Amino acid sequence: MKPPKCIEIKAFNNSYSIVRFTQKNDLVSYKDLSVNIIASGPSISNINYDKDFLDSPTIFVNGSITLLEKFNFAKITGYVISDDRFIRHNPKIIENIYSGQPLFITKPVLHSLAENLPKLIEKYHDFINIIYPVDRPLLVNNKSSLLKSLPMLNKVAKKKLSLDKFKDHQDFVIDSTSYPKPIGVSLNIENGFVEAGTVAFVAAQLAYTLGAKHINLYGIDLINSNQPRFYESKDEIAPCKLDKAITDRIVPSFDLMGKVYNQHGVKVTNKSPVSKGLFRNI
Repeated sequence: MKPPKCIEIKAFNNSYSIVRFTQKNDLVSYKDLSVNIIASGPSISNINYDKDFLDSPTIFVNGSITLLEKFNFAKITGYVISDDRFIRHNPKIIENIYSGQPLFITKPVLHSLAENLPKLIEKYHDFINIIYPVDRPLLVNNKSSLLKSLPMLNKVAKKKLSLDKFKDHQDFVIDSTSYPKPIGVSLNIENGFVEAGTVAFVAAQLAYTLGAKHINLYGIDLINSNQPRFYESKDEIAPCKLDKAITDRIVPSFDLMGKVYNQHGVKVTNKSPVSKGLFRNI
């Protein structure tokens, strides 16, 4: 079953159709260009924000969009949020800084925006694109469907699928030998992205899909994940689950991405001096 072309969401008393990401959505292609992805590790504070850096195509994730308060980025490729917890913990960041850049979010994030920041949907619905994890496929909105009327079937339909199910799909590379669970990477997030425990991994798959030739990853510090993100204070730190996922999921997933994308002519480079020694292929 193909995912729906759009998702209906209510903000205040109005209903809006939020489109699913597709390369036909009048989005700018970054074919053969170098794209920077900025995560939220403390090392972000040490970047040299010179003209060349600020003029490069850039993807922001979560709180890194606060950099727009200090610097004039010339080419904002997109803003990616995949976890609705970020909206619940940091609504003021979105409310105060987001201003209509291409926004790529998951369905749970969309519902969290509708609940916490309905004005954003009302004002910027034309700039929002829905992306989704391949193992959590989007379902067609149909209030009268059998799944809606039978809670048990609805629960089964929403159950997370195994990545092994997609190992023969042309748009995914799945490593079923990875322990404790399979890992993978998407070659076209129009058909879904693969999760790895960090939104930067999602953003990198977006950059690849948009045609980037070189993907630079900034602020993926990992080792100091217990420290405040660059936009947080010591007294205001949102929960972080990176420590549990670093060895088993995040590092092997990025190494797989580096290997696979390199085979397709795309270089992925980790620019964080903090986590530099963790990876083999980026």
